[in-house]
Amino acid sequence: MSVTAAAGFDASGVAAGLKSTGGLDLALVVNRGPLQNGAAVFTSNRSKANPIIWSQQVIADGTVSAIVLNSGGANCFTGPQGFQVTHATAEAVAELLALSATDVLVCSTGLIGDQLPLSKVLSGVAAAVAGLGDNGEDAARAIMTTDSTPKRSVRAGDGYTIGGMAKGAGMLAPGLATMLVVITTDAALESAQLDAALRCAARVSFDRLDSDGCMSTNDQVSLLASGATGVRPDLDAFTIVLTAVCLDLAQQLQRDAEGASHDIQITVTHAATEDDAVEVGRSVARNNLFKAAIFGNDPNWGRVLAAIGTTDAAFDPYTVDVSMNGVRVCHAGAPDRPRTEVDLTPRSVDVLIDLNSGTFSATIYTSDLTHDYVHENSAYAS
Repeated sequence: MSVTAAAGFDASGVAAGLKSTGGLDLALVVNRGPLQNGAAVFTSNRSKANPIIWSQQVIADGTVSAIVLNSGGANCFTGPQGFQVTHATAEAVAELLALSATDVLVCSTGLIGDQLPLSKVLSGVAAAVAGLGDNGEDAARAIMTTDSTPKRSVRAGDGYTIGGMAKGAGMLAPGLATMLVVITTDAALESAQLDAALRCAARVSFDRLDSDGCMSTNDQVSLLASGATGVRPDLDAFTIVLTAVCLDLAQQLQRDAEGASHDIQITVTHAATEDDAVEVGRSVARNNLFKAAIFGNDPNWGRVLAAIGTTDAAFDPYTVDVSMNGVRVCHAGAPDRPRTEVDLTPRSVDVLIDLNSGTFSATIYTSDLTHDYVHENSAYAS
């Protein structure tokens, strides 16, 4: 059920003819209330798509009545015409549902530089409004691009529910948000509380997902609260449940990374600061030599040491330990167990980097670099 698991929400997914491959390509999620509170985080890429520019204005007052999302076109670098399409999309949703357009978030995903056909978008919006109901599955499928499967997650809190859907299989790099995500809850929380919880959850989930180091122009994570249960949870407790949903969705995105054959979890421990741990982990996650080695089932730990040496983190490279899938292959900057003991044939790969410099830790999620990744992205626009 994903986004319709929480009370007070309807959703739909329809085929508007926006994707050349056909199928569902426009989704709508509507908050029936009684509260219509929301929060969102966006890509930090300076090159922002028209829907991001629009949605950043919408979210300013913390009121969100609906969110409409399309695949089949990013509506980015499409000039004034592209922004008019975004505006008209929100206006169409608002008119059909008797809402204010300034309370309608808009998201788009697909190829940059192509205009979205307004007539198809508006017809799709009309069909989506007509199809509203307990259709979270269709909504999750409608936002897919290169995804091989829809991503959904539901968690129960103490008297309330949080549900979510996500899309993304490439261009997953941190910038507050890393994909298109819609999360709903029937808890009764104010917009400022939702914003605080979402930023906390995104920091340790979506912001730690780094499949290929490429940041999108369209990334947005939205959190909507209907308050339908009347339950006002403790914010810390709510944040824990929300983080579980976000982490689940992020790991689903990791497992569906374009062409990947390994899901890599890089945990950095005993760092001087949390920022140092993140920086070190990300340096490995973005190192193509390391990623290619994992693709070849080669436990080349030297590439880990070479990658972390490029950071400004506080540590001594000659006191670092590195383990791969439970085998410590490097101790104090020197060889430890034979690399032949490391089995990298399973899809899941755990890399542990002990900096021996402090008490902080962080985990980064990434994937390997494969022939299929290159092929898929070389043919993306065709």
